[in-house]
Amino acid sequence: MGKPTGFKEFKRVSEGYAPVEQRLKHYQEFVAHLTDAEASQQGARCMDCGIPFCNNGCPVNNIIPDWNDLVYRGDWKQAIEVLHSTNNFPEVTGRICPAPCEAACTLNINNDAVGIKSIEHAIIDKAGENGWVVPQRARKRTGKKIAVVGSGPAGLAAAQQLVRVGHAVTVFEKNSHIGGLMRYGIPDFKLDKRLIDWRMAQLAAEGVKFQTNTFIGKELPGKGIVNDAKKVISPAALKKDFDAVILAGGAEQPRDLPVPGRELSGVHFALEFLIAQNKEVEAMTRRSEASGAGMASNHTLPQSAVSASNVSRVMGDAKNPINVAGKHVVVIGGGDTGSDCVGTSNRHGAASVTQIEVMPRAPEQENKSLTWPNWPLKLRTSSSHDEGCERDWAISTKEFIGENGVLKALKCVRVEFKDGKMVEVSGSDFELKADHVFLAMGFTNPLAQVLDAFGVAKDGRGNVLATAEGDKCYQTSVKKVFAAGDMRRGQSLVVWAIREGRQAARAVDEFLMGSSVLPR
Repeated sequence: MGKPTGFKEFKRVSEGYAPVEQRLKHYQEFVAHLTDAEASQQGARCMDCGIPFCNNGCPVNNIIPDWNDLVYRGDWKQAIEVLHSTNNFPEVTGRICPAPCEAACTLNINNDAVGIKSIEHAIIDKAGENGWVVPQRARKRTGKKIAVVGSGPAGLAAAQQLVRVGHAVTVFEKNSHIGGLMRYGIPDFKLDKRLIDWRMAQLAAEGVKFQTNTFIGKELPGKGIVNDAKKVISPAALKKDFDAVILAGGAEQPRDLPVPGRELSGVHFALEFLIAQNKEVEAMTRRSEASGAGMASNHTLPQSAVSASNVSRVMGDAKNPINVAGKHVVVIGGGDTGSDCVGTSNRHGAASVTQIEVMPRAPEQENKSLTWPNWPLKLRTSSSHDEGCERDWAISTKEFIGENGVLKALKCVRVEFKDGKMVEVSGSDFELKADHVFLAMGFTNPLAQVLDAFGVAKDGRGNVLATAEGDKCYQTSVKKVFAAGDMRRGQSLVVWAIREGRQAARAVDEFLMGSSVLPR
């Protein structure tokens, strides 16, 4: 390392946030990446630890010590080359990944971990500002055609890897725009959607074809699933027209809460709220750009990407039908989706926001001697929580209470765990005032309608049955049909989806060509 004593000399410096009172007035990103000098100093904190556990803590096995050292030395262009060698979309992971790499950092044993995520964020933004992210076109074409079903991180990563080795790749998306839950499920204040347009322009220039508003299957998805499809293509037709198919959709089936009163107006799945808000924000952005006013952004896109980003700008002018301004909001579920509902509700101007979780409150600080280098169970407070939210734990919802079909309150009870089982605490029943409830308790499985239509075998959780290792990794029980990301592993992180998309691409390339130069 360039600065072997850096971890002794410099303290961890975190990225800056805009003040709460400012960022609640808009839906734009509010995190400022490190300055060049700050990033260099933070890169210097990467110690010469001998065995970089961060590499294995990161699902895509980012070569973290190398690009930390390059940033320390000011070689930003080489740093983005190293970063891109393992990660197709660092502009996404540098913003929304929970950074398991930092939990695995050797320095984290008895100090503050290296700020790996903030350095990654700085690298990709620097690359974007300087126009270093350019199309990488294949030198020759193979004549093979591959269909990718789903345009989230797994599907797009697979598509980019495959088109770069000369295959013809078409990505099919049931909704009106590319990006999957990166576009539809994550609020703009965490991930500016122009970044997806920017990366999409690169993929299109490399030769990837996109077909939106197209559902692959037979029976359309039901309640709780966003679907803008205007065209349906059967799996049989897809397999006939393509040499291989990759199922790379998300685990979109939300976990429901079937208690009395579930049918009341005011009880919503989280994505019903978040997706509609993303569409409204996109419409506002489009109108602002059309008027010439523009919308401020902390991320400067390459000029070529700015002009190309119009390929997916229009998402409709409909207002979010769920408006919580002046209302009492309760979010059920303590994960990222619940946090996103909190942040969005605060931007609406909710009268109050309460987030409840059935699990007990996690400790403020993990026992590192027991958990390192694994991902620890600890209390995590997001920027949305800091904007205003009452949080409570070990609470179970027994009933939604309403009047004339409209939600008014929740009937709850406190719970505890005894002998591994959840039991109610006697006499602890109480009510929570609520005009709107958002169910953010995770997702159970990918769309059964898609998997059943293809006839692929499923595991006990309803995911595609396919291994990630061995000679036939990522292959399903149906010939020339592969699966990756949430389709195969269930609800997971964007970074895991990128890993599986990349590995599935290699598996498909080997299947079609007999061997592959793509990285494993």
